[in-house]
Amino acid sequence: MNISKKLMVFTALILLLAACASPAAEPVQEEEPAQVEEPAQVEEPAEEEEMAEEAMEDEAMEEEAMEEEAMEEEEGDVLAGDDLEALIAAAEAEGTVVVYSFTSRIARVEAAFEEAYPNIDLIGFDISSTEQIARIKSEQEAGVVEFDVAYISDAPVVFGELVEPGLLEPFIPPQFSDRVPVDFQIPLLANRLSTKVLMYNEEANPDGPPVSNLWELTEPEWESRVLMVDPLIRGDYLDLMTEIILRSDEMATAYELHFGEPIELDDGVNSAGEQWIVDLFNNDVILLGDTDDVNAAVGALGQENPPVGFTSYSDRRDNEEEGWALQLANDVVPAPGIYFPALMGIAKDAEHPAAARLVIHFLMGDDSEDGGPGFAPFYVPGDYATRTDITPHPDAVTLDEFTAWFVNAQETYGVRQDVADLILTLK
Repeated sequence: MNISKKLMVFTALILLLAACASPAAEPVQEEEPAQVEEPAQVEEPAEEEEMAEEAMEDEAMEEEAMEEEAMEEEEGDVLAGDDLEALIAAAEAEGTVVVYSFTSRIARVEAAFEEAYPNIDLIGFDISSTEQIARIKSEQEAGVVEFDVAYISDAPVVFGELVEPGLLEPFIPPQFSDRVPVDFQIPLLANRLSTKVLMYNEEANPDGPPVSNLWELTEPEWESRVLMVDPLIRGDYLDLMTEIILRSDEMATAYELHFGEPIELDDGVNSAGEQWIVDLFNNDVILLGDTDDVNAAVGALGQENPPVGFTSYSDRRDNEEEGWALQLANDVVPAPGIYFPALMGIAKDAEHPAAARLVIHFLMGDDSEDGGPGFAPFYVPGDYATRTDITPHPDAVTLDEFTAWFVNAQETYGVRQDVADLILTLK
């Protein structure tokens, strides 16, 4: 073999050995760039302050709500009346109380109340129950309540149009709750029972009332000699007429007792009570505008043949002062008239709620036998205290002996408007 061929073979061997000894080069992978974390965001100082202010506001509102709730609870405790001294303090802080009253005796109540509580100004208004009802409703509708306490009669309308809609609210002083029958606590508290009854002149009739039966008032002898306040002006007299219709069975019995035969009703007349009203108006009953007018006409001294009239038994209290001789015709059948509660209610949203409750407490009297200064204007013959621990007035028949009918407010309210319509047709 020549030298050139040997060189070629040797070179080939060298290359083969080098290829076997060196590993194949791996491809270079590109490194991914390192991820750089973004720096945490720092809240701006203004945002921190705003959040802090909001937290403080929320805390303040929560504290204010808790304080208001505590104050309401405390006020509620005071207005409950259990702590009389606390109630007096709250009433004195209010300083004023406005009372609508169906009796002129509110003037005496005002004087006695302000003597007992000189730091409270009691403003009393003598307003008939009929006017009170209209005024209270209109005030509530207008959203301007100008009174705190209503002292009011005409229970059927009061219950139906003032209590049920929530325009008058009850308050029963805890100190008297066990001394007044429940019937005179619900739905409003009554401090006394008032009346509309047949009265006569005792001087002219020393042996007793000149009539013994209501049907006598429909006879010619009593034509134009029976007086009353117009029932369409004063609701208590409309309640009287309504009760006579509701007691028609008793009126029918009284008719037969007097005339000796069963009653026969006129065409269009539905009951004995309705017949009596028709006959009374046909006998020219005299309708007046005020009880004082009735009292003066019936009770004036020096009359030989005075009329009779339906008025308040308690007006006998004025006999000496006015020169009257009024007396109750208690033995008249089937009854001389009606008696009903004198109610006390607090105005919805009353401006002086503590003083209003103190007035009601005052009107219930104190712990003396006659009720003391608060009840003194009503401790008269012909008014009956609802409190069982007040001694009955000695110059009046007792409530057990009193023969008048007690007004059922719910029954009366249901038919009262029909009776008003009947009277309107008879006038």
